[in-house]
Amino acid sequence: MAVSLKSPQTALAVVAFGIIGLISIGAYAAAGPRQGIAVLIGGLAGISLYHASFGFTAAWRRIVTEKRGSGLRAQFVLILLTSAVSFPLIAWGDTLGWPAGGFVFPFGIAAAIGAFMFGAGMQLGGGCGSGTLFTAGGGSTRMMITLAAFILGSVCATAHLHLWGQLPKLQPVSLIREFGPQGAFLLTALVLGFIALLTVWLERRAHGDIAPARKTESVLQGPWSPMFGAVMLAVVGIATFIVVGRPWGITSAFALWGAKAFHFVGIPVETWPYWTWQKGALENSVLRDTTSVMNFGIIFGAMAAAALAGKYAPLWKLTRRDVLTAIAGGLLMGYGARLAYGCNIGAYLGGLVSGSLHGWLWLLFGFLGSMVGVRLRLKLGMG
Repeated sequence: MAVSLKSPQTALAVVAFGIIGLISIGAYAAAGPRQGIAVLIGGLAGISLYHASFGFTAAWRRIVTEKRGSGLRAQFVLILLTSAVSFPLIAWGDTLGWPAGGFVFPFGIAAAIGAFMFGAGMQLGGGCGSGTLFTAGGGSTRMMITLAAFILGSVCATAHLHLWGQLPKLQPVSLIREFGPQGAFLLTALVLGFIALLTVWLERRAHGDIAPARKTESVLQGPWSPMFGAVMLAVVGIATFIVVGRPWGITSAFALWGAKAFHFVGIPVETWPYWTWQKGALENSVLRDTTSVMNFGIIFGAMAAAALAGKYAPLWKLTRRDVLTAIAGGLLMGYGARLAYGCNIGAYLGGLVSGSLHGWLWLLFGFLGSMVGVRLRLKLGMG
């Protein structure tokens, strides 16, 4: 759909890009040049997510309900492209002059429950961590409700996280440390390749052939093919490693936003064990939090992409089921993400591109939860 240079949609795109620029300037003033660049990386993520419709939720649902695996295979391309750069940076970054650290966490009962909750919640809510941000930014009013509930669930989880942390857990395992970056990459490629071949077999068995991929029609206005979206999101992930020095993350910011809101209305979150070592984050400007400013970039990047595509048109009429499932899904995702070290971006993608065992275990329990969520969707008539 061509958008006139004088149309309201184009004006909105200009405004959205202008807001990204202002946030970038503010982040630069608050925390330096890397922070300002992080906003722009987030903006690119928002554009890429929107134009490629790159949702983890729909891809996981389609393999269960339709036996279509193109979305999963695009995710695997994203993981491998990012890992090809992130593994050497994690292993040799200090020597190369680009020090970077990965997300390598212990995985236990609490994380398994959290990943399961998140998987179920993203199907009810209609979006994952990144999906919630880009669809809300793209004008989905239902997803704005999901986002609000996501934030509430995140901050509520921080009140109990010290108790969940007492449950048994495995020690953190780094494949990069165990096998070196080359061995870790080969192992990751073999496992993901096997799963990809399994999805191809499943799709051909169900339909006779693989569905043709959507083609990229316009880089500026979209839509993009899933693979082009995977490549651009790999650029986002690699740029995050290079500029920020760690994997891309999303949901820790939601907990911070919720905590700041609670603190503003007089709820003493600073006394909760989770926040006692993060009082600076509660007191400082949100522009000093890298995950937050990247999330702002995603929201307004998606808004700009929707406007460029001529599709920014919020629908304000929602059914009772829309509202209730958005709230339920958001709460489950928010609470679950805190238990499981993050969402599909920070824990699943971030874990795998860090060579961490916890990323694989998050994928297992998150997918099991997603299957339950899909069944709930069907029972509720959500499709």
